[in-house]
Amino acid sequence: MPAPIALGINTDGWQPLERAHGISRACLEVLLEARHPLSIVSKGSALLRDLDLLAELATQGLVNVHVSITTLDNALSAKLEPRAAAPHTRLKLVAALREAGVPVGVLVAPVIPAITDEYLERILEAARAAGAQSAGYVLLRLPHELKEIWREWLQLHYPDRAAHVMSLVRQMRGGKDYDSAFGTRMRGQGPFAELVAMRFAKTRRRLGYGQLPALRTDLFVPPRKPSPQGELF
Repeated sequence: MPAPIALGINTDGWQPLERAHGISRACLEVLLEARHPLSIVSKGSALLRDLDLLAELATQGLVNVHVSITTLDNALSAKLEPRAAAPHTRLKLVAALREAGVPVGVLVAPVIPAITDEYLERILEAARAAGAQSAGYVLLRLPHELKEIWREWLQLHYPDRAAHVMSLVRQMRGGKDYDSAFGTRMRGQGPFAELVAMRFAKTRRRLGYGQLPALRTDLFVPPRKPSPQGELF
């Protein structure tokens, strides 16, 4: 049996270029043909174009989607993610997926100290009202060259609080800009990280969030015709 494939973990598969190239849609077509399970993380409204395939995958228990929402402030969203869908559009995406029968959750990410953390509860409330069934969050991560890019962004948009934001980031990362240790890189550590975790857990319970149904792995059909000579792999 196959292990579920994750689309959108490193980069969103439904960026604006996808509207013209259709690469992610072609992947969905192959996965549907093979009845291969997958999980999607996206913030792109282009995902609505593929609602037909997602709905068909969902009828077989083969897909779930997490919609990433960073803030509910349109102006801040435009600064952080200038080419991504606006917050209200992402909430409409949650609603459309749920209406189509696709298991859907919300991913509050990234949670940025002193920039977006104030929206945590409101995002969870709005997403739940739109139909989200599960919820998760990820604290700001700054691996590799992102550290310098992020500092430049802070100085450009929030010079008055740049030092404070980076101080909180280092508090969450053991005194460094980033810690890649498994188990803490998504959640951080220290007082601020613990406070975010408590706020998230409390709100998640209050709103009645649950878990998405497990993906089926027993329906897989290899996407090739049987060979009369047998197969090595």
